[in-house]
Amino acid sequence: MPQRIGSLLSRRSSKFPVSLLLVLASLGYRNTGFAQTAPTWPQPREANYIAKDFHFKDGSTMAELRLHYRVLGQPHRDNRGHVDNAVLILHGTGGAGTQFLGPGFAGVLFVPGGLLDASKYFIILPDDIGHGKSSKPSDGMHAHFPQYDYDDMVLGEYLVVTQGLGLDHLRLIMGTSMGCMHSWVWGETYPGFADALMPLACMPVPVAGRNRMTREMAIDAIISDPSWMGGEYKTQPRQGLKTAADMLIIMGSSPLQMQKNYPTRDAADAYLKKTWASDLETLDANDFLYQFNSSRNYDPSKDLEKIAVPVMAINSADDFINPPELGIVPKEIQRVPKGKFVILPITDATRGHGTHTLPAIWSQYLAELLAESEPAASTSN
Repeated sequence: MPQRIGSLLSRRSSKFPVSLLLVLASLGYRNTGFAQTAPTWPQPREANYIAKDFHFKDGSTMAELRLHYRVLGQPHRDNRGHVDNAVLILHGTGGAGTQFLGPGFAGVLFVPGGLLDASKYFIILPDDIGHGKSSKPSDGMHAHFPQYDYDDMVLGEYLVVTQGLGLDHLRLIMGTSMGCMHSWVWGETYPGFADALMPLACMPVPVAGRNRMTREMAIDAIISDPSWMGGEYKTQPRQGLKTAADMLIIMGSSPLQMQKNYPTRDAADAYLKKTWASDLETLDANDFLYQFNSSRNYDPSKDLEKIAVPVMAINSADDFINPPELGIVPKEIQRVPKGKFVILPITDATRGHGTHTLPAIWSQYLAELLAESEPAASTSN
């Protein structure tokens, strides 16, 4: 986060930012319109990996860091005993692995015959540090929780995969929004660990410009609320959280869909009231602040040439956070030896930033990536 806020938070013994799945939640998810039917994909199995004496980049440590995850399917081993069908899917800011378990995602990819059919692939859905059922500020440390960043979160994912699940290789890493950015970090930090990368809805450069500004607006709204009390609030700072949630609606929304779904003043006002009520019932200010600020050090632009495996990066033209007119990804992808970039045009099916969690729109590119990265045939034990 900017210096002003960094010093303010450390001075107050406080913390930071949050969410983009709030962004998704505020739009992409609430308006998908999927029918509620019995799932045709396996129920996930849940577990925790406890990382002992976890060292964060900010210099702090935790004796026990809880890293929660879900898995679907079964690992398959090749003739050398290595698992060759593991797929790691990384969630967005403020989200959790559960965001991939609805009909719009699992019902397209994990079902029988899907591109990531859970009867063929071993699917791993972690909750990142500060999210879901993993360790987070609201568990009790509040503003004294370590100021984690994306490198810490990727290390946590790596520990789940290698120590928690005993894997030494991944068939694919796919990430949405924050998870998209994590996939770039994975590709540089652990080159060759995965056969392919699929970053959805992000850019491989530092969070700056309007993206940084909107995050800072959300952060400032919370820490400027007198009820925040340096992160040791007795009740949630509702006005600050409400303003932060407003920013998320703007960041994650699609003008076309918002106009279509809420074409009158009354409909638009009703949506806002419903969204405010839901967000203020579920959001925690410290969790939110930490989540948003975790992007502060993100910058994979220095080492893109290190990523030697096939990469299929996808953004959508109606994404407020990653607008195509910036022209950044088409330029940077040229530095990735096997990199490809697709910009999805605006259609009645796209949902702005939340398009990343609608594989019905981009699954053809996943199929292309899987075919391109298919390793040499292996034999079962």
